[in-house]
Amino acid sequence: MDLSQKDWQAVVREAAARAVGEDVGPVDLTSRVAVPLEARAVATLVAREPCVVAGMEVAEAVFREVDGGLQWRPIVKDGDRMASGSVAAEVTGSARSILSGERCALNFLQRLSGIATLTADFVRAVQGTKARILDTRKTTPGLRALERKAVLAGGGVNHRAGLYDAILMKE
Repeated sequence: MDLSQKDWQAVVREAAARAVGEDVGPVDLTSRVAVPLEARAVATLVAREPCVVAGMEVAEAVFREVDGGLQWRPIVKDGDRMASGSVAAEVTGSARSILSGERCALNFLQRLSGIATLTADFVRAVQGTKARILDTRKTTPGLRALERKAVLAGGGVNHRAGLYDAILMKE
């Protein structure tokens, strides 16, 4: 990844804001009706199967986008291997806010950890050879930087970021 830390943080914030805007919109009607305003909660993000983690920064950014008062406590970091049933992070604060952000945060974690895990499987398969696992430009529109970072978390290598950075002629 050739983004500066400042640019990376902007990518993360923008992705989180887009996702929350899409999912929550102006208000989470269900949480507003079903959960008392003063209700507090602790959410635990648990791996349902073994994986290589990716997307922790954007998951945190989702919760911050929903409510800057939520407390995010990461247990693992991108690139860490997790066993099924192990805890990735905890979020503490307003129950309404946690419920409003959980699906977006989990969607990012699941997708990006899936990419990192599959990449790690491929990297392990070619271990001991001269082969390297490179990503492609075949990414989800709007998520390229996040997906490329997930490839790195899985031990892969980033190839071209776009048509602007290298020439590649195909048959």
